[in-house]
Parts: sequence; C-alpha cells; structure tokens
Amino acid sequence: MDRFHELKVFVAIAEMGGFAKAAVRLGSSPPAVTRVVAALEQRLGTALFTRTTRRVHLTESGKLFLERARRLLSDLETAESEMTGESRMPTGHLTVTASVTLGRSILPPVVTGFLNAHSRVTIKVLLLDRVVNLIEEGIDVAVRIGELPDSTLIARQVGDVRRMLVASPGYLSKRGTPKSAADLKLHAIIAFAALMPNNEWVYIGDRGANRVTLHPGFEINDAAAAIAAAEAGGGITNALSYMVAQPIREGRLVPVLLNLCPPAIPVQLVYPESRLVAPKVRAFIDYAAPRIRAALQEVRAREKATKAKS
Repeated sequence: MDRFHELKVFVAIAEMGGFAKAAVRLGSSPPAVTRVVAALEQRLGTALFTRTTRRVHLTESGKLFLERARRLLSDLETAESEMTGESRMPTGHLTVTASVTLGRSILPPVVTGFLNAHSRVTIKVLLLDRVVNLIEEGIDVAVRIGELPDSTLIARQVGDVRRMLVASPGYLSKRGTPKSAADLKLHAIIAFAALMPNNEWVYIGDRGANRVTLHPGFEINDAAAAIAAAEAGGGITNALSYMVAQPIREGRLVPVLLNLCPPAIPVQLVYPESRLVAPKVRAFIDYAAPRIRAALQEVRAREKATKAKS
C-alpha cells in the first residue's frame, strides 16, 4: 500500500474528526478509509485513534505521529512542486492564525491583497487568543506577539508593539491626568489581565525598570471589553498600541504616561521549521512581512506624534 496515501488518510481523519467525513474529503468510502488506518496501525504496532459513537480522537501516539505525517506530506508537496516547475507558482490551501484584535486590525487587507496576487491559493484565517501548536493544529503561518521560545519554529520579525495606558478625555477632565506612576493609585483602573500580571504596571523610568502595584476596581480578560469600558469613562486601562490606535486617532481615548511604557514587544511571522518551505508559505511570508511592518510603523508614528504633543 502507498505509504503516502496512508499518511493522507490518517491526517484527513485527524483533521475532520471522523472516518466518514475523511472519506468524503478524500473521495473514498468509510470502509476503505477504515482498512487503510487498520493497516497503518498494524504496521506501526500502536493505536492511532480511540473511537466513540460520535467522534474519533487521537491517542498520544497518534498526536506524535500527526506532527511527523504533516511534515512529510508538506515536504512531498513542496518537492513535487519544485520538480514540476511549480515552485514559482504558489498553490494550495493556507491556514494563518493571529490573535483576535491584531488579526482584525491588520490581516484583512494583507490576505485580500495576497489572494488577488495569487489566484491559485485559498486562505483560512483563525483568530484565536491563545498560542496554538502550529504543527498539531495544521497551521502554516502565525502572527505572534512576543519572544519565540520554541526552537522548532522559524520567525521573521515584522515590527513591535508597546503596552500603554489610555483613558477617555471625559474621564481625565473629571479626575485629572496622572503625572507619575504613583498617581495611578488615585485613579479608577480597568485591568486587562493578560497585560498586567499581578496587577503590576512595569515600566522603564529614569533609573531603569520600575513597577507600581495597582488595585483595579474592574478586571477583565478581554481587551475589547476593557477598551470599551475606558471609552465609556470608566477609568484608565492598559492595552497594546495597535489595539487603541483607532480610538486614539478618533479622539475617543487619550494616552496616559507615555514616557512610562514597558519595553516594546516583537511582532513576528512564525512558521514550522522544514527542510523544504512550501511555495505558498514562502510567498505569503514575503508578501505579508513588509505590509504588516508598514501597518505597525504607522501605529508607532502616531504614538510618537501624540507623545510629542503631550
């Protein structure tokens, strides 16, 4: 039996969550798909799936094998494209992920422009506020904020963002504008928990890194909700610069203590390490990198202009 066909069947079942759905995707039948998996499991000497009445689930061995199978199939696809002269013509389906707010603000024009330039590629965008395992979840490219601890991934930095404090003009007119980090203790704080661990605002001052412990009256784990509460006059909140670029531009929010911001956080395009990078991935990285960089630089320029006026 063709071992690459076995891998395709195995990956299809893992991604579709069932034998019948995988059979439809592959243009086969459930009994044929079942026979392929049975032969594969027998040869490997281990079960790859556990079956229930509603869905199949990967075993621990199956999860490990899925990572290897996807990489092998990707390498095969790329090698065949290069041998047939298609390496200059990206084709196939591309899955891209980013955080919800960053993805909404930056990805739509990038993806639309890429698809206009590469008609033989289709793209699925997953906006998720969690760090996904690219290989296990079949992701080709991720836009990530932060350092890259995983050495099995390749990253291209496309810019940076900053944590900053903002409030509505109405709130500041009533309560006054803080002049120092200590002044924050006198204000209503809306804490976006992901950016303020332990309710501490860490910043760079004249003597290096400093921190002030705050006592927020309102804590929330959703950035959009925290920003909306600040726009409504509820207090000062923390956010990443790109999240509040539009509210600041439109005058709904005002930066606070821009001279006391933490160090910048890198923004990177990340993809799995492979001996062969698929043409669709290479093309998307090359297209997206300068455009995301330009969008982030625009946000940074507005931030500097605002700081100069304050």
